[in-house]
Amino acid sequence: MDAQTQPPSIDRRLVISALGVAQILAWGTSFYFPAVFATAIVSDTGWSLGLVVSGTSLGLLVAGLISPQVGKLIDRHGGRPVLLASSLFYGAGLVGVGLAPNLPVFLLAWVVIGVGMGTGLYDAVFAALGRLYGHEARGPITNLTLFGGFASTVCWPLSAFMIDHAGWRIACLIYAALHLGIALPLQMAVIRPPAAKPLSALTPEMAPLPPASERIAHEGLIFALVALVLSFAAGIGAIVIVNFMIFLQARGVDYAVAVSLGTLFGPAQVGARVIERLFGSHYHPIWTMIASCTLMALGLMMLFGHFPVLFLFILVYAAGYGISWIGRGTLPLALFGPVRFPRLMGRIAFPSLIVQALAPSAGALLIEAGGPDRAIAVLTGLALLNVVLIGFLWLLCRRTTGSEPR
Repeated sequence: MDAQTQPPSIDRRLVISALGVAQILAWGTSFYFPAVFATAIVSDTGWSLGLVVSGTSLGLLVAGLISPQVGKLIDRHGGRPVLLASSLFYGAGLVGVGLAPNLPVFLLAWVVIGVGMGTGLYDAVFAALGRLYGHEARGPITNLTLFGGFASTVCWPLSAFMIDHAGWRIACLIYAALHLGIALPLQMAVIRPPAAKPLSALTPEMAPLPPASERIAHEGLIFALVALVLSFAAGIGAIVIVNFMIFLQARGVDYAVAVSLGTLFGPAQVGARVIERLFGSHYHPIWTMIASCTLMALGLMMLFGHFPVLFLFILVYAAGYGISWIGRGTLPLALFGPVRFPRLMGRIAFPSLIVQALAPSAGALLIEAGGPDRAIAVLTGLALLNVVLIGFLWLLCRRTTGSEPR
C-alpha cells in the first residue's frame, strides 16, 4: 500500500511538534491530573480522596471501552476528525470539572474527559500516524513520545502555580481554554483530511476478500501476546506511578527527598526515548519491548532487594517504562503492517486501558492488604512474568518468519 502522505508544505517536524504540544496538554490534564489537583479538590469540597482520584480511573475506563471504535474511525476517515474531537471533549470535560457543584457532576465530567482520552492520547495518535505515514511511522511515533515524556514536567508545576494563585476551579477552566485555543487549532492546521484509501488497502470489514498478504502465521496468538505484554506493562506502570512516593518512603526515604528523586522519572523516560530514536531504526521494534520489559523488571528487583542507590532504580525502571510507550505503537505496526494498524491499535488499546483504569485501585488494595513490601513483591513477579511473555513472543515471531526479528 502506498502510504498516505502529508502535503509537501507541511514538514513532519511541524506535524509532530504540533501534536506533541497537544499530547503534553492531554496527558497533563488527564493521567497526571490527580497528582497536583486531588489534594486541592479534597480540601475545598470535602469529597473523599479515593473518589476524586477515581475520576481519572473512570476516564481511562471510558477510553478503553471506546478505543476499538476509535481505531475504526481513524482507519476509515483518518486522524483529523478524531483528534479534533479530542480537544473539544477535553475542553468540555475540564469546564465540567471546574464548575462541578457536586461529586456526581464531577464524575460525569470525567466521563467526557475519558472520551477525550480515548480519542486524543497515544493510542489514537499512534493510529493516526500509522494511517498518515504507513511503514515510515516509526520515527514520528518515537518523536511524539519525546514530547509526551515532558507532560508531568510541564503540567505539574504549571498546575501548582495556577492552583496557588487562582484556585483549582479556575485552573481547570484555563486548561480547557488551552485545549480549545492551542491544541485544537494546532491539530487542525497540521492534520489534513486524508486521501481515500486505494481498493487494495481496504480492511476486512470493507472488502469481502482481504489480501492474504495482510495476514501472518499464528496471528491470533501473536496479537494476544502483544496485547497481554502491553497490558502488563501499562498496569505495572500505573501502579508504580500512583504509589511512587509510598514505595520510596517504604525504603526509608524522607518525603521531601522522595519528591526530589521523583523529578528524575521524567528525564529518565525521555533520555531512554532519545536513545531509541537514535538507534531504533537499526533493529526490530520487538527488541524495544524486550528492553522495556527487562529494564522494568530489573528496576523493580532493585527496589524489592533494597538496593541502596535508589536513583539507579528510578533511572532503570523509568527508562524501561518510557520506551514501553514507543513499543506500544511501533511493535503492532511492524508485526501487522500499516493497512490494518489503526483498527488493530484500537483493539490492542482496549485491554491495556482497562487495566490502567483498574490498576490504581488494585495497587491500593495490595498496599492495604500486605503493605508496600508485599505490593513491590507482586509487581516484581508480574514484571518477571512479562519478560517471559515477551520472550515467548520473540520466539514465536522468529519461528513464524523463519529468521530472527531485526
